[in-house]
Amino acid sequence: MAANPPGFPNKARVAILAELDKEKRRLLQSQSMNSPGANIPLSSRSSLKEVRDSAEQQHIAAQQKAALQHAHVHSSGFFITQDSSFGNLILPVLPRLETDF
Repeated sequence: MAANPPGFPNKARVAILAELDKEKRRLLQSQSMNSPGANIPLSSRSSLKEVRDSAEQQHIAAQQKAALQHAHVHSSGFFITQDSSFGNLILPVLPRLETDF
């Protein structure tokens, strides 16, 4: 550790550090009072996100189920539910037919 510079006692350093800590706490407190949702702990925020994601997944699953039922009723093909890069809820399954040579 570096030696204390001459003419700058430890008491002055402690006082400066205490003042900085006090200012930091004051700023954090004023920031939390001014920002909405700041009083919610981080763990609650992540659980809210999980609940929202779960509800979104259930909504997508319900849409996929409805699309799948509609396709089976109105088509003679076979469809599966699968994530698509193009936003399709269901994808048709095409059979592989072996050719006789």
